[in-house]
Amino acid sequence: MTDPALEHETSPRHPGSLSGIDGEREEDLHTDVLIIGSGPAGASAALFLATYGVDHLVITKYRWTANTPRAHITNQRTVEIMRDMGIEQDIIDEATPHEMMGDTVFCSSLAGDEIGRIRTWGTHPVREADYRMASPSMNCDLPQTLFEPILIGHAASRGSRIRFDTEYVSLEQDDDGVTVTVLDRLSGHEFRIRARYVIAADGGRSKVVSDLGLPMAGQMDVAGSMNIVFHADLTEFVGHRPSVLYWVLQPGATIGGIGLGLIRMVRPWDEWLITWGYDINQPPPDLDDEMAIQIVHNLIGDSSVPVTIRSLSLWGNNKMYAERYREGRVFGVGDAVHRHPPSNGLGSNTSIQDSYNLAWKLAYVLKELAGEALLDTFDDERAPVGKQIVLRANKSIEEFGAILEALGLEDTSQNVEQMQAGIDGLADDSPEGVVKRAALREALELKDYEFNALGVELGQRYDSAAVVKDGTPEPAYTRDPELYYHATTWPGARLPHCWLGDKGRQVSTHDLAGKGGFTLLTGVTGHPWVEAAHKAAVELGIDVRAYVIGPKADYADLYDDWARLREVAEDGCVLVRPDAHVGWRSHSAAEDPAAALVQALRGVLAR
Repeated sequence: MTDPALEHETSPRHPGSLSGIDGEREEDLHTDVLIIGSGPAGASAALFLATYGVDHLVITKYRWTANTPRAHITNQRTVEIMRDMGIEQDIIDEATPHEMMGDTVFCSSLAGDEIGRIRTWGTHPVREADYRMASPSMNCDLPQTLFEPILIGHAASRGSRIRFDTEYVSLEQDDDGVTVTVLDRLSGHEFRIRARYVIAADGGRSKVVSDLGLPMAGQMDVAGSMNIVFHADLTEFVGHRPSVLYWVLQPGATIGGIGLGLIRMVRPWDEWLITWGYDINQPPPDLDDEMAIQIVHNLIGDSSVPVTIRSLSLWGNNKMYAERYREGRVFGVGDAVHRHPPSNGLGSNTSIQDSYNLAWKLAYVLKELAGEALLDTFDDERAPVGKQIVLRANKSIEEFGAILEALGLEDTSQNVEQMQAGIDGLADDSPEGVVKRAALREALELKDYEFNALGVELGQRYDSAAVVKDGTPEPAYTRDPELYYHATTWPGARLPHCWLGDKGRQVSTHDLAGKGGFTLLTGVTGHPWVEAAHKAAVELGIDVRAYVIGPKADYADLYDDWARLREVAEDGCVLVRPDAHVGWRSHSAAEDPAAALVQALRGVLAR
C-alpha cells in the first residue's frame, strides 16, 4: 500500500515551495509545519495542530513511541490541557490516580527500616485543598510508554501524518520556509521536506538545536545514572504505603557514591524502575542483568523476590537551557531546549506546555489571523519557564544534601560502619538523637520544594507582546511562589479555575476557554461586552466566545467563587487566550466596548 504522505504529486503546493535547488529535484513532501520528534513535546504538538486544523507532518527516527517509562508525573496543567483537547478521560483511565501517589518513603530498603515519610504531589490533607481549588483536573502518574500512544493515536485520528524510521539530517532556511533533508532508515534513501515552519522536538541531545546554534547556558552530564526497569510483585512491601517514589539510602552499596537510590512505581505494584547513581568521571559500569538483579535485591532488601529485568540504560543528569527558542522559522520545544534531571516531575509537562503555547500561535499566523510577530512571543513566554524548571530541578537534587547532613552522611570519606551509625543514631535516646531527629524533620520539609511545588507547576505569568497589560502592577505573592499557586486574572496569568453551574451540572471556567478560540467572561451588568465580542469576531475573522456569569445568566456563579477571583467589576471583562492565559481585561464598562476589545485583540495577535 502506498503511504499517503509520499503521494506528493497530488499534494497542494504551499506558498514559497521551491521548484528546485541548484538543479536538484524538487522536494518530495510539502507541509505547513514539520515536527521533528514524537516524544511528549512532538506528539502533543501534533495533537494540538491537528485539532486546530493545521497541515503538518511528524517525523521520528524511532520505529514507534517510547519503549521505556521515562517521564511519569503528569501535573494538573498538563491534564487540564488534555481536558481542552477532549481526551482527559483517556489519561484518567490509564493513569495511577492522585490518591495513590503520595506516601513517599525514605528507607534503608523496602523491607528495612523507614527513615522518614512525606506526603507528596498534593496528597497531604492541608495541601490537597490547594490542588483541588487550583484546577478542574487532578495530577496523576502516567508513564511515557502509555502517554505517547494516546497522544499519537488522537493526533493521527485528527489528521496528523506521522512517519516513523525517518531521521533528521539537516536543514536550510530562506525567507519563505525551511527545506529539511531526512533519511528513511529502512531504505537508506534521503529525501527532502519543505515546510513553512519547523518544530524541533528531538530531545535532550537535539541535532536540530545544535545545527541552529541556539545559545545554551549550563552543562550537560553533571552526574551519571542508570535505569533498571523490572517486574516484581512488591505488594507486601508497598501496598500499605502507596506512592510512586521510594528512596533508599544504603551506605557503601552504590558504584561511586553514598548509596542514594530510587525505586519508582511504573504500574502498581508489579512494574518498577530503579534509578541508581554512578560516578560520571569514571568509566561507565558494565551493567548487565546479573548486576541489575543484585541492585534490585539490595534495594528491596529481600533476595528471595522473583525479578524479571525488562531494560537497562545509562544516562546523564543535565543542567542546561536555551536562552532563546527560535531561530528564523524553526522553534525548539521540550528537552531540546531545557535539559534537567527528573526531579519535580517537570520534564514532559513543560514540554507539552511549550507545544500548547506555540501551536495556537502557529495556527493563527498560518491562517492569516495574526501577524508574524505573534511567533516572537513564544521565546518571551516560554524561555523563562525553561530556565526556571532547569534550575528548580537541579536545586531539588542539591536539597537532598540536607537529608544526608541530618543523618551524618555528608562526609563521604567515612567508612560504611560510620555511615550506618549515623543513620542508626536516629533512634538514640539521647540529646544527640533529639537534635538528629529535628534536623531530619527540617530536611524532609525542604523536599516540599520538589514534591509539592504547585506554584512552579501552575504559576507562570507571561510577559510578552501577546499580553495587553491593564496598567495595574503585578499582584504580590502572599505565600511562597514556588510552593503555592496564586490565582489572578492579571494579564499574562493562567485563568483561575472555579466551578460554575450550567443547567444542573458543574463546569470549570477552564471548560469555557480553549478549543482554539478566545473567550470573554463578564457579569450580569456586562452585557455590552457580549455584543462587543460578536462585533470583534466578525471584524477580525476569529472565534471570540462571550459568556455572562451570574444569576439566570449563561453560567451560574455557584459559590460566588468567580466574583472573588475575577478581580474586575461585574461590568468589566476578562479576555482569555486560546491557551487559557489571560490576554487582557477591563476593570469596568467601556465607553465603546467593541473598539476597546478589538484594540486589545489586535494587540494580542500582532495585527
